Amino acid sequence: MFAHLIDDFKESTGSALRLTSLAVAAALALFVTTAFLCAAVFVAVLDKYGLVQACLAGAAVFFVVTLLAAASYMVRKRQIERRLEARAAASAKSAVHSALADPMVMAAGLQVIRAIGVKKLIPILAVGGLALGFLASRNAATGEAPAE
Repeated sequence: MFAHLIDDFKESTGSALRLTSLAVAAALALFVTTAFLCAAVFVAVLDKYGLVQACLAGAAVFFVVTLLAAASYMVRKRQIERRLEARAAASAKSAVHSALADPMVMAAGLQVIRAIGVKKLIPILAVGGLALGFLASRNAATGEAPAE
């Protein structure tokens, strides 16, 4: 379990580091590109319309580039979150499957059935099944509409 925790920490740290370095490299390249683009637009608009319009055109170019960068960052972040959720769901399913496939768990379950008795166990299992159903429906309802 401790090794699994360390592996998860290494993976999340590596992912965050890669994402941050990618964002820094993209921001630097975007800055240089935007600077040259802004200089070209500024000179062209300055020659044709004047100083104020040239400054406004430069601001518009920076605004568009900022919107594109923010949108690409948000898309990438959501992809990573979805991938992590899928991995967590897969690991949870495998943990439940391995617990039910364990012979010791099955033996303990049979001993509980023998100790309590089948006639008394049926209503307990029915109530437990209802509680599990309510719990699963509540978790599914919160999972459909994630809070931003």
